[in-house]
Amino acid sequence: MYLNLYNPTDVSLIEALILSYLLGIVHGITPDEHTWPITFSYSVGSYSTKGGAKAGLLFSLGFTAQRSILSEVAYVGLAGIFITAAAFGITYIVVGVAMAAAGFYVVRFKKYPHWHYLEKKLGIISGLHKSEKEQAPELMHKRDPSSQRRDEVAGTKPVPLKLALLHGFVAGFGFGAFALLIYFVLAPTMPSALYGWVPGMLFGLGTMTMQIIFGAFFGRYMRHAKRLTENGIKFVARTISGFVLRYGGIAFIVGGILILVFPQLLSYGINTGIKVHNLDNLGIGFFLVIISVVVIGIIGYFSAMSRARKLGYVSA
Repeated sequence: MYLNLYNPTDVSLIEALILSYLLGIVHGITPDEHTWPITFSYSVGSYSTKGGAKAGLLFSLGFTAQRSILSEVAYVGLAGIFITAAAFGITYIVVGVAMAAAGFYVVRFKKYPHWHYLEKKLGIISGLHKSEKEQAPELMHKRDPSSQRRDEVAGTKPVPLKLALLHGFVAGFGFGAFALLIYFVLAPTMPSALYGWVPGMLFGLGTMTMQIIFGAFFGRYMRHAKRLTENGIKFVARTISGFVLRYGGIAFIVGGILILVFPQLLSYGINTGIKVHNLDNLGIGFFLVIISVVVIGIIGYFSAMSRARKLGYVSA
C-alpha cells in the first residue's frame, strides 16, 4: 500500500480512512493558522502539562466536530460554497473576533462570569443539603473575598479552557490544502452519505493527537519557567495568553479584511519546494501564525516578566 500524503489520487476506502488520520497528524504538526495560535494561547494560560493537554483536547473536539460536519456536507456536493475568498476572509474575521473578545475580557476583568445567587440556590457550589456553616468555607470568595480578589487583581487565575472548545469549532471553518483533500478527494470515497462525515472525524482526531502533545508541552514549559514563584508562573502564563488572544485576534481580523478587499492575496506565497502542506507555500496563513504565536507571544513574555518583577513574582 502506497500512501501519498501530498497528492493522494484514486484511493480505496481503507486508504482514504488511513490518509484522513495521517493528514490530521501532519496538519497538527505544521504551523497552521487555524490551530496553533488558539492552542498555544490556552495551553500556556493553563500553566501545566495536564492543563495544556486538556486545552489541546478541548480545542480539537470542537475542530473535529466541525470537520465531521463539513465532510458530510462535501459528500453531498455542497462544500463548494465555502471554498471562496469571501469564506476565507469571513472565517479569519470570526476567529479573530472570538480570540480578541476572550483576550480583552480576560485582561479587563481578570475573571469569568458566574452568578453566585443562582449557584447558591441550585446547589451548584455549596450542595443542596449543606448547612450554612458547612457552606461558609466554599462561599468565602463572596463573604471574605480577599484571597480570590487578590488573584483576580494580580491576574493569577487560570484561563478558562472551555472557550477553547468554541474556538476550535469556529476555526474549523477555515479552508486550506488539507481541507480540500478531505472534502474533495477522501470524503467522496465513502460508500454512502451515511459515512460522509468519517474522513473529517479522522482528520480531526489526527489533529487532536498532535494538539494534545503540543498543548502539554506548552503548558509544561510555563510550569517550569525559571525564577518564578507559583503566582508568578500563573501571572506570566495568563499575561502571555491574553496578549496572544487579544493582539493575535486583531491580526486575524485585519488579515480577514485584507482578504475580502484583496482576494488575490490568497494566491501569493513563498514556494519552499517542501512537499508538505502548510510548508510548501508560505502564504498569509503562515505569517498570521508567526505574528500571533512568535512575535506577539515573545512580546507578551517580556512584558509579563517585566511586570512580574515589579509585583515580586520573580525569586532571587
